[in-house]
Amino acid sequence: MNKIQIRQKILKKRKKNFFKNFSFNSQIFLKKFENKFKNKSIGGYYPHNYEINPLDILKKLEKKKYKISLPKVSKNNQMNFFKWSFDDPLAVNIYGIPEPISENLIYPDVLFVPLVAFDNELNRLGYGGGYYDRYLSRIKKNKKIITIGMGYSFQKLQRLPTNQHDMKLDYVVTEKDFFQ
Repeated sequence: MNKIQIRQKILKKRKKNFFKNFSFNSQIFLKKFENKFKNKSIGGYYPHNYEINPLDILKKLEKKKYKISLPKVSKNNQMNFFKWSFDDPLAVNIYGIPEPISENLIYPDVLFVPLVAFDNELNRLGYGGGYYDRYLSRIKKNKKIITIGMGYSFQKLQRLPTNQHDMKLDYVVTEKDFFQ
C-alpha cells in the first residue's frame, strides 16, 4: 500500500475505534519519561480528528512548572511553537485546530508528535502536509530535540513507505506500550 492508502485505512479505523475504551495512562507515561523532561520545554499539540489526547499529560507537566508550547501554522505552510498555558485562550486555525494566540516563540526540547501510523523503525506517517517533518528538519540543524510520537496500538504497522524528507521519531507511546 502507498501512503495515501495507508492514511485512509488507518484514519477510518481510528475514527471507528475512538469511542472504545482506549485510555491513555498519563501517570505511567510520566513515570517512564519525566526524567527525560527535567528542565526542558515541552511542545505539545491540541488533539483533533480522533488523535490520542496529550492534554492531561501537558496539564500535569505545567503544574510541575514545565514550559508548555503548542504549534501554530503560518500562511507559508510553516509551523512554529508558541508558549501556551491552560489559562491562555486559543484561536481556531484554518484546519479547525485550536492554537495559541501568543507570539512568544519557543523551541521545545521535547516534542509530542501526533501520528496517523508508525512502524517498527519509528517512521511516522502524518496527514501528508509535511508540517512536522519540515519543522524537525529545520530545528534539528541547531538544536537537539526529543520526539515522542503518540498514537494507538492499532496504528502500528510492520513497515511504512518513506522518503528522504520523512523524519524518524525517538519514541512512540501508545495506550499499551512504548517503543524506542
